[in-house]
Amino acid sequence: MATTASTGSAATQALLDSVNGTKKKATSATADAQDRFLKLLTTQLKNQDPLNPMDNAQMTSQLAQISTVDGIEKLNATLQKLLSSTVDSETMQAAALVGHQVMVAGGGMQLTDAGAVGGVDLGANADHVTITIKDANGIVINTVNLGKLDAGIHNFTWDGKNDAGVQAVNGAYSVSVTATRGADKVTATTLQLAGVQNINRSSQGVTLNLGALGLVMLNDIKQIF
Repeated sequence: MATTASTGSAATQALLDSVNGTKKKATSATADAQDRFLKLLTTQLKNQDPLNPMDNAQMTSQLAQISTVDGIEKLNATLQKLLSSTVDSETMQAAALVGHQVMVAGGGMQLTDAGAVGGVDLGANADHVTITIKDANGIVINTVNLGKLDAGIHNFTWDGKNDAGVQAVNGAYSVSVTATRGADKVTATTLQLAGVQNINRSSQGVTLNLGALGLVMLNDIKQIF
């Protein structure tokens, strides 16, 4: 029994020594630098020439330098905490979007029995905005005149009929937009409706999986439904 107790005590002490050693290794490089600096400064003060003492300005400069290094390390630690907090917040926001429909930049449109929905993002006010819908072969199926629109995001619907009034088959179609103001072209981007399937979190941040459209960032979302 005595041998067992002795062995356990030795093992415990070894474990404590290991933990203490780990803690010592975890001491920051800045703390070590500060300790060496203070020891060096103390030694300089003890051995300085009484008739030619250390310049106060020089001492102050050295103290300011070590203080700056310490401040930078603390600032970096604070920034890391803020970054982690931001990523957590983005994750919660992205998770709430799972199952929702969103509008993002894209040139596609999915026609169903209920019709199709698309969007356009105008960089400025436009006198004439025209949407052109094409099938998989690049053939123009329909042209939708949206008329005069202000700058910003606008939605439009398509009942699925072609220019001749015949119902088109359900499926994927491509969409393009032309916008003008007088004789000048207006910057315009088509928007595509897609469902958020799930989210992904990585070192690059949080992304939304939109299925066939791939991964997008939260900033890429123009509208949420």
